[in-house]
Amino acid sequence: MKTTTILETLVVAALATGQAQAAPLSLQDATITATYNGSTADVLGLDHLFAQEPGSNTSTLDPTNSGVEFLTADFLFGFDFAADGTLVIYENMPVPAGDYRLTFDFGATLPAAITSFTLLDGSVVDGVPGLSIVDGHTIAVDLGGLAWHGDFGAITARIGAADVPEPAVPALLLAGAAGLAFSRRRT
Repeated sequence: MKTTTILETLVVAALATGQAQAAPLSLQDATITATYNGSTADVLGLDHLFAQEPGSNTSTLDPTNSGVEFLTADFLFGFDFAADGTLVIYENMPVPAGDYRLTFDFGATLPAAITSFTLLDGSVVDGVPGLSIVDGHTIAVDLGGLAWHGDFGAITARIGAADVPEPAVPALLLAGAAGLAFSRRRT
C-alpha cells in the first residue's frame, strides 16, 4: 500500500512538472487577410505588388522568402511571415506616436487552430508590443506606445498551435512506474 501511494505521488508530481511547449504552426499554404487600424485599404499585400487596390490586403507567403508579405499604406511597417510560424515586424522609418493596430486573419487555411502568439525578440523597442489571439485563425498586433531604437528595427514573434507536453518526461515516468510495479509484483 505504501509503495503504491509513493508511486502515485511520484507520477502525479512528475507529470505536473513536465514542461509544455507550443508547437510552431505551419503557415506554408496560408492565405492572410490584414487590417490596419480597422481599415482593409491601408494594408498592401505582396500578391498585389503592394499596390493600393481592392483586395490588396490579402496575400500568401512570399514563395522566395526574400521579402515581406505586407506593408502598411503609410509605409511605417513591413510584415514578414515565415512557413514555420515566425512573424517579423519591420520598422521602415521613424514611427511617430500614434495608434498602430493590425489584425491578420488566416481563415480556414491553417492546419490547426492558433493557440499561442508569443514575443521572441523585442529588444529594438521600449515597451512591449501587444500580441493577442482574436480567435483560432486570427491574431492581433498593437504597436502603439512603443519607442523604437532607430530606423529599420525588427520585432520577432511566433504563432503556435496547441501546447504539447515534453515527450521525454511522461515516457520516463511511465517506464519507472512500470519498473517499480514489476519489482513489487516479483517480491
